[in-house]
Amino acid sequence: MNLELTGKHVLITGGTRGIGYACAAEFLREGCKVTIVGRDAARADRACASLRSGKAEVGALAADLTDATAALAMIDQAEKERGPVDILVNSAGAARRTPFHELEPQAWHDAMQAKFFTYVHVMDPLVKRMGARGGGAIVNVVGMGGKIATTTHIAGGAANAALMLASAGLAAAWGPKGVRVNAVNPTLTLTDRLAEGLAADARLRNTSAEDVLKQAESKLPLGRLAQPEDIANAVVFLASPRAGYISGAILSMDGASTPMVV
Repeated sequence: MNLELTGKHVLITGGTRGIGYACAAEFLREGCKVTIVGRDAARADRACASLRSGKAEVGALAADLTDATAALAMIDQAEKERGPVDILVNSAGAARRTPFHELEPQAWHDAMQAKFFTYVHVMDPLVKRMGARGGGAIVNVVGMGGKIATTTHIAGGAANAALMLASAGLAAAWGPKGVRVNAVNPTLTLTDRLAEGLAADARLRNTSAEDVLKQAESKLPLGRLAQPEDIANAVVFLASPRAGYISGAILSMDGASTPMVV
């Protein structure tokens, strides 16, 4: 299927690793111009070098997206280098998984800063620019923790739930200006961040991270955890003109592990 993405400028936060990196690779295969963003400049440069092949147009920027001013400066630089951003994929930031009895007020603040505000600081200026230009697409990589409460991810899940509402609300608000906003909710995905979550679960259950992983895999109807590429394929489709009537959608991607209607 031709996704009609050739030449589009895609900005991907958290594009230096995991799901964001997989999204960058897939958009490049579709002929897009890609700017990846990460907190660490050296890591961003390494990821960019790894992604660059042939005539692929990809660049990297470093920014602390918990700072709204830094986020805006990053957007300005990305558009200066590769033109107006047509597609935003937010995949930066992850709230630390914390067993419920270890939660303190600061953990809740940290979760909102790490996940919710890193997304909002990029979405807010870009959705307005897209609206002024008459079109654009935003896909937020959120997480099932915002739909299904778990005792090791209450603060982070609350940030995810807030992001889902923000995504749906912005889709309704900016749809008349030609901007689509969607979100995907991955479950456990084989990235380098997975180890942190497994360790938190292990502490809570007084077992090993290896046992937690085995138990998780045994409960999945598809018999395996998600790969970053599984999530990236959905993100790229939702960002494409082929998904032109999908907006305000919250796509659960947990391999049917939680049977649900909504």
